[in-house]
Amino acid sequence: MSSLKLYNTLTRTKETFEPIQPGKVNMYVCGPTVYDYIHIGNARPVIFFDVVRRYLGWSGYEVNYVVNFTDVDDKLIRKSEQTGLTVPEIAEKFIAAYYEDIESLGIKRATTHPRVTENIPEIIALIEELVGGGYAYESGGDVYFRTSKFAEYGKLSHQNLEELQFGIRVEVDERKENPQDFVLWKAAKPGEIHWSSPWGEGRPGWHIECSAMARKYLGETLDIHGGGQDLQFPHHECEVAQSECATGKPLAKYWMHNGYIHINDQKMSKSLGNGINVKELVKQIKPQTVRFFMLSTHYRNPLNFTDEGIEQAANSLDRLNNCVANLKHRLGGLEVGEGAVGEDPDNAVAGTVASIRQFFQDKMNDDFNTPDAITAMFELTSTANQYLARQESTAATVQLLLAAFSELDGILGVLTAESEDGLLDADIERLIVERTEARKSKNWARADEIRDLLTAQGIFLEDTPQGIRWRRK
Repeated sequence: MSSLKLYNTLTRTKETFEPIQPGKVNMYVCGPTVYDYIHIGNARPVIFFDVVRRYLGWSGYEVNYVVNFTDVDDKLIRKSEQTGLTVPEIAEKFIAAYYEDIESLGIKRATTHPRVTENIPEIIALIEELVGGGYAYESGGDVYFRTSKFAEYGKLSHQNLEELQFGIRVEVDERKENPQDFVLWKAAKPGEIHWSSPWGEGRPGWHIECSAMARKYLGETLDIHGGGQDLQFPHHECEVAQSECATGKPLAKYWMHNGYIHINDQKMSKSLGNGINVKELVKQIKPQTVRFFMLSTHYRNPLNFTDEGIEQAANSLDRLNNCVANLKHRLGGLEVGEGAVGEDPDNAVAGTVASIRQFFQDKMNDDFNTPDAITAMFELTSTANQYLARQESTAATVQLLLAAFSELDGILGVLTAESEDGLLDADIERLIVERTEARKSKNWARADEIRDLLTAQGIFLEDTPQGIRWRRK
Protein backbone atom coordinates (compact mmCIF):
# COMPACT_ATOMS: atom_id res chain seq x y z
CA MET A 1 0.00 0.00 0.00
CA SER A 2 2.85 2.33 0.77
CA SER A 3 6.52 2.92 0.06
CA LEU A 4 6.99 4.23 3.60
CA LYS A 5 10.38 3.61 5.14
CA LEU A 6 10.98 4.16 8.84
CA TYR A 7 14.01 3.92 11.09
CA ASN A 8 13.71 0.90 13.37
CA THR A 9 15.54 1.42 16.67
CA LEU A 10 15.77 -2.35 17.08
CA THR A 11 17.78 -2.87 13.88
CA ARG A 12 19.30 0.63 13.63
CA THR A 13 18.30 0.72 9.95
CA LYS A 14 15.58 2.19 7.77
CA GLU A 15 13.10 -0.50 6.81
CA THR A 16 10.16 -0.63 4.45
CA PHE A 17 7.01 -0.51 6.54
CA GLU A 18 4.87 -3.62 6.17
CA PRO A 19 2.18 -3.99 8.85
CA ILE A 20 1.39 -7.42 10.24
CA GLN A 21 -2.17 -7.25 8.96
CA PRO A 22 -2.53 -5.54 5.55
CA GLY A 23 -4.31 -2.22 5.74
CA LYS A 24 -4.23 -2.00 9.55
CA VAL A 25 -1.71 -0.53 11.96
CA ASN A 26 -1.55 -1.21 15.70
CA MET A 27 0.54 1.50 17.37
CA TYR A 28 1.38 1.90 21.07
CA VAL A 29 3.10 5.01 22.44
CA CYS A 30 4.00 5.34 26.11
CA GLY A 31 2.01 8.11 27.73
CA PRO A 32 2.60 10.30 30.78
CA THR A 33 2.79 9.56 34.48
CA VAL A 34 -0.07 11.80 35.55
CA TYR A 35 1.29 13.46 38.68
CA ASP A 36 1.87 16.92 37.13
CA TYR A 37 1.26 18.99 33.99
CA ILE A 38 3.02 17.78 30.86
CA HIS A 39 6.15 19.65 29.76
CA ILE A 40 7.56 20.23 26.29
CA GLY A 41 9.61 17.05 26.57
CA ASN A 42 6.32 15.15 26.86
CA ALA A 43 4.81 17.26 24.07
CA ARG A 44 7.38 16.27 21.45
CA PRO A 45 6.35 12.60 21.14
CA VAL A 46 2.68 13.54 21.49
CA ILE A 47 2.97 15.91 18.52
CA PHE A 48 5.21 13.69 16.43
CA PHE A 49 3.21 10.49 16.83
CA ASP A 50 0.03 12.46 16.14
CA VAL A 51 1.57 13.27 12.74
CA VAL A 52 2.53 9.60 12.27
CA ARG A 53 -1.03 8.58 13.02
CA ARG A 54 -2.44 11.21 10.64
CA TYR A 55 -0.07 10.24 7.84
CA LEU A 56 -0.79 6.53 8.18
CA GLY A 57 -4.51 7.33 8.04
CA TRP A 58 -3.98 9.54 4.99
CA SER A 59 -2.03 6.70 3.38
CA GLY A 60 -5.06 4.45 3.67
CA TYR A 61 -4.36 2.51 6.86
CA GLU A 62 -6.84 1.88 9.65
CA VAL A 63 -4.90 2.95 12.73
CA ASN A 64 -5.57 1.61 16.22
CA TYR A 65 -3.62 4.02 18.40
CA VAL A 66 -3.09 3.41 22.13
CA VAL A 67 -1.50 5.87 24.58
CA ASN A 68 -1.53 4.83 28.24
CA PHE A 69 -1.75 6.75 31.49
CA THR A 70 0.44 5.70 34.41
CA ASP A 71 -2.00 6.61 37.18
CA VAL A 72 -0.30 4.80 40.08
CA ASP A 73 3.40 5.24 40.70
CA ASP A 74 5.93 6.43 43.30
CA LYS A 75 5.52 9.99 42.00
CA LEU A 76 1.77 9.98 42.46
CA ILE A 77 2.15 8.53 45.95
CA ARG A 78 4.63 11.27 46.90
CA LYS A 79 2.29 13.89 45.46
CA SER A 80 -0.53 12.40 47.52
CA GLU A 81 1.55 12.68 50.69
CA GLN A 82 2.43 16.31 49.87
CA THR A 83 -1.07 17.49 48.94
CA GLY A 84 -3.39 15.33 51.02
CA LEU A 85 -5.26 14.30 47.88
CA THR A 86 -5.73 10.64 47.07
CA VAL A 87 -3.79 9.05 44.21
CA PRO A 88 -6.97 8.70 42.08
CA GLU A 89 -7.83 12.38 42.69
CA ILE A 90 -4.38 13.48 41.55
CA ALA A 91 -4.60 11.24 38.49
CA GLU A 92 -8.03 12.61 37.51
CA LYS A 93 -6.81 16.19 37.80
CA PHE A 94 -3.78 15.71 35.59
CA ILE A 95 -5.47 13.44 33.05
CA ALA A 96 -8.01 16.22 32.51
CA ALA A 97 -5.13 18.70 32.21
CA TYR A 98 -3.38 16.41 29.72
CA TYR A 99 -6.43 16.33 27.47
CA GLU A 100 -6.69 20.12 27.58
CA ASP A 101 -3.02 20.51 26.71
CA ILE A 102 -2.95 18.09 23.79
CA GLU A 103 -6.16 19.51 22.35
CA SER A 104 -4.63 23.00 22.49
CA LEU A 105 -1.81 21.59 20.33
CA GLY A 106 -4.26 20.29 17.75
CA ILE A 107 -3.93 16.66 18.82
CA LYS A 108 -6.82 14.25 18.66
CA ARG A 109 -7.16 11.76 21.50
CA ALA A 110 -5.82 8.26 20.87
CA THR A 111 -8.18 5.42 19.97
CA THR A 112 -7.77 4.21 23.54
CA HIS A 113 -6.19 5.80 26.63
CA PRO A 114 -5.98 2.89 29.11
CA ARG A 115 -5.04 3.43 32.75
CA VAL A 116 -2.94 1.17 34.92
CA THR A 117 -5.60 1.09 37.65
CA GLU A 118 -8.18 -0.18 35.16
CA ASN A 119 -5.97 -3.09 34.13
CA ILE A 120 -4.71 -4.58 37.40
CA PRO A 121 -6.18 -8.08 36.70
CA GLU A 122 -4.38 -8.23 33.33
CA ILE A 123 -1.13 -7.08 34.93
CA ILE A 124 -1.35 -9.68 37.71
CA ALA A 125 -2.15 -12.39 35.15
CA LEU A 126 0.93 -11.50 33.10
CA ILE A 127 3.15 -11.59 36.19
CA GLU A 128 1.72 -14.99 37.09
CA GLU A 129 2.66 -16.25 33.61
CA LEU A 130 6.22 -15.03 34.09
CA VAL A 131 6.52 -16.56 37.55
CA GLY A 132 5.07 -19.83 36.30
CA GLY A 133 7.58 -19.93 33.46
CA GLY A 134 10.52 -19.34 35.75
CA TYR A 135 11.13 -15.86 34.36
CA ALA A 136 10.19 -14.10 37.59
CA TYR A 137 10.40 -14.76 41.32
CA GLU A 138 8.87 -13.49 44.56
CA SER A 139 11.09 -11.99 47.25
CA GLY A 140 9.70 -10.37 50.39
CA GLY A 141 6.34 -9.54 48.83
CA ASP A 142 7.96 -8.09 45.70
CA VAL A 143 8.19 -9.89 42.37
CA TYR A 144 11.25 -9.49 40.14
CA PHE A 145 12.03 -10.40 36.55
CA ARG A 146 15.08 -12.62 35.98
CA THR A 147 17.00 -10.83 33.25
CA SER A 148 19.40 -13.79 33.03
CA LYS A 149 16.53 -15.87 31.64
CA PHE A 150 16.20 -13.62 28.57
CA ALA A 151 19.34 -14.05 26.48
CA GLU A 152 18.52 -11.06 24.28
CA TYR A 153 18.21 -8.55 27.12
CA GLY A 154 19.82 -5.34 25.84
CA LYS A 155 19.01 -5.90 22.16
CA LEU A 156 16.81 -2.78 21.84
CA SER A 157 19.14 -0.30 23.54
CA HIS A 158 22.16 -2.14 22.08
CA GLN A 159 23.90 -2.43 25.42
CA ASN A 160 25.81 -5.35 26.82
CA LEU A 161 24.13 -6.86 29.87
CA GLU A 162 27.29 -6.59 31.97
CA GLU A 163 27.74 -2.93 31.01
CA LEU A 164 24.20 -1.70 31.73
CA GLN A 165 23.66 0.94 34.39
CA PHE A 166 20.93 0.08 36.87
CA GLY A 167 18.94 1.90 39.49
CA ILE A 168 17.64 4.49 37.00
CA ARG A 169 13.96 4.28 37.93
CA VAL A 170 14.17 2.51 41.28
CA GLU A 171 16.95 1.83 43.76
CA VAL A 172 18.79 -1.48 43.51
CA ASP A 173 17.25 -3.90 46.02
CA GLU A 174 19.48 -6.37 47.88
CA ARG A 175 16.64 -8.90 47.73
CA LYS A 176 17.23 -9.30 44.01
CA GLU A 177 19.02 -12.41 42.77
CA ASN A 178 20.97 -10.13 40.41
CA PRO A 179 21.25 -6.33 40.37
CA GLN A 180 20.00 -6.36 36.75
CA ASP A 181 16.63 -7.82 37.75
CA PHE A 182 13.70 -5.37 37.75
CA VAL A 183 10.51 -5.22 39.77
CA LEU A 184 7.15 -6.42 38.41
CA TRP A 185 5.10 -6.14 41.62
CA LYS A 186 5.87 -3.94 44.62
CA ALA A 187 4.69 -4.81 48.12
CA ALA A 188 2.64 -1.97 49.58
CA LYS A 189 4.03 0.15 52.37
CA PRO A 190 1.67 1.18 55.19
CA GLY A 191 -0.91 3.68 53.96
CA GLU A 192 -0.09 3.24 50.27
CA ILE A 193 -2.67 2.52 47.58
CA HIS A 194 -2.70 -1.23 46.92
CA TRP A 195 -4.40 -4.24 45.36
CA SER A 196 -4.59 -7.89 46.39
CA SER A 197 -2.37 -10.34 44.53
CA PRO A 198 -0.98 -13.88 44.93
CA TRP A 199 2.11 -12.24 46.49
CA GLY A 200 0.26 -10.03 48.95
CA GLU A 201 -1.03 -6.45 48.90
CA GLY A 202 0.85 -4.24 46.47
CA ARG A 203 0.90 -2.48 43.11
CA PRO A 204 2.49 -2.93 39.68
CA GLY A 205 6.04 -1.99 38.80
CA TRP A 206 6.53 0.58 36.07
CA HIS A 207 7.52 -1.65 33.15
CA ILE A 208 4.94 -4.42 33.42
CA GLU A 209 1.98 -2.10 32.94
CA CYS A 210 2.74 -1.31 29.28
CA SER A 211 3.34 -4.95 28.38
CA ALA A 212 -0.03 -5.92 29.84
CA MET A 213 -1.98 -3.05 28.27
CA ALA A 214 -0.30 -3.34 24.87
CA ARG A 215 -1.22 -7.03 24.71
CA LYS A 216 -4.78 -6.42 25.89
CA TYR A 217 -5.62 -3.60 23.48
CA LEU A 218 -3.41 -4.40 20.46
CA GLY A 219 -2.32 -8.04 20.59
CA GLU A 220 0.89 -9.92 21.25
CA THR A 221 2.94 -8.21 18.53
CA LEU A 222 2.51 -4.52 17.72
CA ASP A 223 3.23 -2.92 14.38
CA ILE A 224 4.81 0.18 15.97
CA HIS A 225 5.91 0.88 19.53
CA GLY A 226 7.05 4.43 20.14
CA GLY A 227 8.17 6.93 22.73
CA GLY A 228 10.95 9.28 23.69
CA GLN A 229 14.60 8.30 23.40
CA ASP A 230 14.85 8.31 27.19
CA LEU A 231 12.52 5.30 27.30
CA GLN A 232 14.76 2.98 25.28
CA PHE A 233 16.42 1.88 28.50
CA PRO A 234 15.28 0.75 30.91
CA HIS A 235 11.56 0.97 30.15
CA HIS A 236 11.29 -0.39 26.63
CA GLU A 237 14.13 -2.84 27.14
CA CYS A 238 12.27 -4.31 30.10
CA GLU A 239 9.01 -4.37 28.16
CA VAL A 240 10.69 -6.41 25.44
CA ALA A 241 12.09 -8.92 27.93
CA GLN A 242 8.93 -9.58 29.91
CA SER A 243 6.56 -9.57 26.90
CA GLU A 244 8.69 -11.83 24.72
CA CYS A 245 9.29 -14.30 27.56
CA ALA A 246 5.54 -14.50 28.16
CA THR A 247 4.45 -14.84 24.52
CA GLY A 248 7.47 -16.20 22.68
CA LYS A 249 6.80 -13.53 20.02
CA PRO A 250 8.36 -10.12 19.22
CA LEU A 251 6.72 -7.34 21.19
CA ALA A 252 6.87 -4.95 18.24
CA LYS A 253 7.90 -5.14 14.61
CA TYR A 254 9.10 -1.54 14.50
CA TRP A 255 10.42 0.65 17.32
CA MET A 256 10.46 4.44 16.95
CA HIS A 257 12.04 6.95 19.36
CA ASN A 258 12.14 10.73 19.16
CA GLY A 259 15.20 12.70 20.28
CA TYR A 260 15.73 14.75 23.42
CA ILE A 261 14.75 18.38 23.92
CA HIS A 262 17.35 20.89 25.08
CA ILE A 263 16.58 24.32 26.52
CA ASN A 264 19.07 26.93 25.29
CA ASP A 265 21.64 24.19 24.55
CA GLN A 266 21.15 22.54 27.95
CA LYS A 267 19.43 19.21 28.45
CA MET A 268 16.03 19.71 30.04
CA SER A 269 16.11 18.28 33.56
CA LYS A 270 14.58 18.75 36.98
CA SER A 271 18.00 19.36 38.51
CA LEU A 272 18.49 22.40 36.27
CA GLY A 273 14.93 23.57 36.84
CA ASN A 274 14.55 24.43 33.15
CA GLY A 275 11.40 22.46 32.35
CA ILE A 276 8.59 24.30 30.56
CA ASN A 277 4.98 23.22 31.05
CA VAL A 278 2.79 23.17 27.95
CA LYS A 279 -0.05 24.82 29.88
CA GLU A 280 2.09 27.90 30.57
CA LEU A 281 3.84 27.88 27.21
CA VAL A 282 0.67 28.15 25.11
CA LYS A 283 -0.37 31.21 27.10
CA GLN A 284 2.66 33.00 25.65
CA ILE A 285 3.09 31.31 22.28
CA LYS A 286 0.41 30.22 19.83
CA PRO A 287 0.00 26.42 20.03
CA GLN A 288 0.40 26.12 16.25
CA THR A 289 3.79 27.83 16.56
CA VAL A 290 4.87 25.26 19.15
CA ARG A 291 3.73 22.46 16.87
CA PHE A 292 5.45 24.00 13.83
CA PHE A 293 8.66 24.46 15.83
CA MET A 294 8.65 20.83 16.97
CA LEU A 295 8.12 19.52 13.44
CA SER A 296 10.81 21.77 11.94
CA THR A 297 13.48 19.39 13.28
CA HIS A 298 13.59 15.72 12.30
CA TYR A 299 12.08 13.65 15.08
CA ARG A 300 15.20 11.56 15.71
CA ASN A 301 17.44 14.61 16.15
CA PRO A 302 17.82 16.62 19.37
CA LEU A 303 15.64 19.72 19.45
CA ASN A 304 17.01 22.94 20.95
CA PHE A 305 14.27 25.17 22.38
CA THR A 306 15.25 28.86 22.17
CA ASP A 307 13.42 32.17 21.94
CA GLU A 308 15.08 32.78 18.57
CA GLY A 309 13.89 29.43 17.26
CA ILE A 310 10.32 30.09 18.39
CA GLU A 311 10.37 33.56 16.81
CA GLN A 312 11.62 32.15 13.54
CA ALA A 313 8.89 29.49 13.64
CA ALA A 314 6.24 32.14 14.29
CA ASN A 315 7.44 34.25 11.35
CA SER A 316 7.54 31.24 9.04
CA LEU A 317 4.08 30.16 10.07
CA ASP A 318 2.75 33.69 9.50
CA ARG A 319 3.89 33.42 5.89
CA LEU A 320 1.89 30.24 5.40
CA ASN A 321 -1.20 31.58 7.16
CA ASN A 322 -1.10 34.86 5.24
CA CYS A 323 -0.96 32.99 1.95
CA VAL A 324 -4.01 30.91 2.86
CA ALA A 325 -5.80 34.09 3.99
CA ASN A 326 -4.98 35.74 0.66
CA LEU A 327 -6.33 32.76 -1.26
CA LYS A 328 -9.57 32.81 0.73
CA HIS A 329 -9.87 36.55 0.18
CA ARG A 330 -9.34 36.18 -3.56
CA LEU A 331 -11.86 33.34 -3.74
CA GLY A 332 -14.43 35.46 -1.94
CA GLY A 333 -13.97 38.22 -4.50
CA LEU A 334 -14.40 35.98 -7.53
CA GLU A 335 -17.80 35.73 -9.14
CA VAL A 336 -18.63 32.08 -9.57
CA GLY A 337 -21.02 31.89 -12.52
CA GLU A 338 -22.76 28.85 -13.93
CA GLY A 339 -19.82 28.03 -16.17
CA ALA A 340 -17.34 28.24 -13.29
CA VAL A 341 -18.57 25.05 -11.68
CA GLY A 342 -17.13 22.89 -14.40
CA GLU A 343 -14.08 24.98 -15.23
CA ASP A 344 -10.65 23.41 -14.99
CA PRO A 345 -7.79 24.82 -12.91
CA ASP A 346 -4.82 26.44 -14.61
CA ASN A 347 -2.77 23.59 -16.14
CA ALA A 348 0.61 24.93 -15.06
CA VAL A 349 -0.53 25.51 -11.49
CA ALA A 350 -2.18 22.08 -11.35
CA GLY A 351 1.05 20.45 -12.54
CA THR A 352 3.12 22.30 -9.96
CA VAL A 353 0.71 21.40 -7.17
CA ALA A 354 0.87 17.74 -8.17
CA SER A 355 4.69 17.86 -8.06
CA ILE A 356 4.63 19.52 -4.64
CA ARG A 357 2.21 16.92 -3.34
CA GLN A 358 4.47 14.14 -4.59
CA PHE A 359 7.51 15.80 -3.00
CA PHE A 360 5.61 16.03 0.30
CA GLN A 361 4.67 12.36 0.14
CA ASP A 362 8.22 11.31 -0.76
CA LYS A 363 9.63 13.16 2.24
CA MET A 364 7.04 11.79 4.64
CA ASN A 365 7.72 8.31 3.27
CA ASP A 366 11.39 8.84 4.13
CA ASP A 367 11.14 8.20 7.87
CA PHE A 368 8.61 10.99 8.44
CA ASN A 369 10.89 13.83 7.34
CA THR A 370 8.65 16.65 8.58
CA PRO A 371 11.21 19.46 8.03
CA ASP A 372 11.25 18.74 4.29
CA ALA A 373 7.49 18.17 4.32
CA ILE A 374 7.17 21.71 5.69
CA THR A 375 9.37 22.87 2.82
CA ALA A 376 6.69 21.52 0.47
CA MET A 377 4.18 23.86 2.11
CA PHE A 378 6.48 26.80 1.41
CA GLU A 379 6.80 25.68 -2.21
CA LEU A 380 3.03 25.70 -2.33
CA THR A 381 3.04 29.18 -0.82
CA SER A 382 5.43 30.46 -3.53
CA THR A 383 3.25 28.93 -6.24
CA ALA A 384 0.12 30.48 -4.74
CA ASN A 385 1.71 33.92 -4.35
CA GLN A 386 2.90 33.88 -7.96
CA TYR A 387 -0.61 32.98 -9.09
CA LEU A 388 -2.23 35.65 -6.90
CA ALA A 389 0.07 38.26 -8.46
CA ARG A 390 -1.65 37.77 -11.81
CA GLN A 391 -4.28 40.22 -12.93
CA GLU A 392 -6.84 37.47 -13.45
CA SER A 393 -7.58 34.26 -11.63
CA THR A 394 -10.24 31.56 -11.57
CA ALA A 395 -12.15 30.11 -8.69
CA ALA A 396 -11.15 26.58 -9.74
CA THR A 397 -7.44 27.36 -9.49
CA VAL A 398 -7.75 29.14 -6.15
CA GLN A 399 -9.83 26.25 -4.82
CA LEU A 400 -7.17 23.81 -6.04
CA LEU A 401 -4.48 25.69 -4.10
CA LEU A 402 -6.63 25.90 -0.97
CA ALA A 403 -7.39 22.19 -1.20
CA ALA A 404 -3.67 21.43 -1.43
CA PHE A 405 -2.95 23.47 1.69
CA SER A 406 -5.80 21.71 3.48
CA GLU A 407 -4.56 18.27 2.48
CA LEU A 408 -0.96 18.81 3.58
CA ASP A 409 -2.01 20.56 6.77
CA GLY A 410 -4.38 17.71 7.52
CA ILE A 411 -1.19 15.77 8.24
CA LEU A 412 1.07 18.43 9.79
CA GLY A 413 -1.66 20.40 11.57
CA VAL A 414 0.20 23.71 11.78
CA LEU A 415 -2.07 26.26 10.09
CA THR A 416 -4.22 28.61 12.15
CA ALA A 417 -7.93 27.91 11.84
CA GLU A 418 -9.07 30.70 14.14
CA SER A 419 -7.64 33.50 16.22
CA GLU A 420 -7.01 33.44 19.95
CA ASP A 421 -10.31 35.13 20.75
CA GLY A 422 -12.27 32.55 18.79
CA LEU A 423 -13.05 34.80 15.78
CA LEU A 424 -13.58 32.51 12.84
CA ASP A 425 -12.70 33.60 9.31
CA ALA A 426 -16.42 33.94 8.58
CA ASP A 427 -16.84 36.28 11.58
CA ILE A 428 -14.01 38.49 10.35
CA GLU A 429 -15.48 38.62 6.82
CA ARG A 430 -18.86 39.56 8.26
CA LEU A 431 -17.34 42.42 10.27
CA ILE A 432 -15.48 43.69 7.22
CA VAL A 433 -18.70 43.71 5.18
CA GLU A 434 -20.43 45.57 8.02
CA ARG A 435 -17.59 48.10 8.13
CA THR A 436 -17.78 48.64 4.37
CA GLU A 437 -21.51 49.28 4.61
CA ALA A 438 -20.96 51.66 7.53
CA ARG A 439 -18.47 53.64 5.46
CA LYS A 440 -20.89 53.80 2.53
CA SER A 441 -23.58 55.18 4.80
CA LYS A 442 -20.99 57.55 6.35
CA ASN A 443 -21.36 55.94 9.76
CA TRP A 444 -17.74 56.68 10.53
CA ALA A 445 -18.04 55.92 14.23
CA ARG A 446 -19.18 52.34 13.60
CA ALA A 447 -16.57 51.86 10.88
CA ASP A 448 -13.81 53.00 13.21
CA GLU A 449 -15.22 50.86 16.02
CA ILE A 450 -15.04 47.72 13.84
CA ARG A 451 -11.50 48.51 12.68
CA ASP A 452 -10.38 49.04 16.29
CA LEU A 453 -12.06 45.77 17.31
CA LEU A 454 -10.27 43.83 14.57
CA THR A 455 -6.95 45.53 15.28
CA ALA A 456 -7.22 44.69 18.97
CA GLN A 457 -7.65 41.03 18.01
CA GLY A 458 -4.59 41.06 15.77
CA ILE A 459 -6.53 41.43 12.49
CA PHE A 460 -5.11 44.00 10.07
CA LEU A 461 -6.96 45.43 7.06
CA GLU A 462 -5.35 46.42 3.76
CA ASP A 463 -6.82 48.05 0.65
CA THR A 464 -6.03 46.14 -2.55
CA PRO A 465 -7.23 46.45 -6.16
CA GLN A 466 -9.48 43.47 -5.45
CA GLY A 467 -10.94 45.13 -2.36
CA ILE A 468 -10.18 45.00 1.36
CA ARG A 469 -8.08 42.03 2.47
CA TRP A 470 -7.21 41.03 6.01
CA ARG A 471 -4.46 39.16 7.70
CA ARG A 472 -3.71 38.00 11.20
CA LYS A 473 -0.82 39.41 13.19
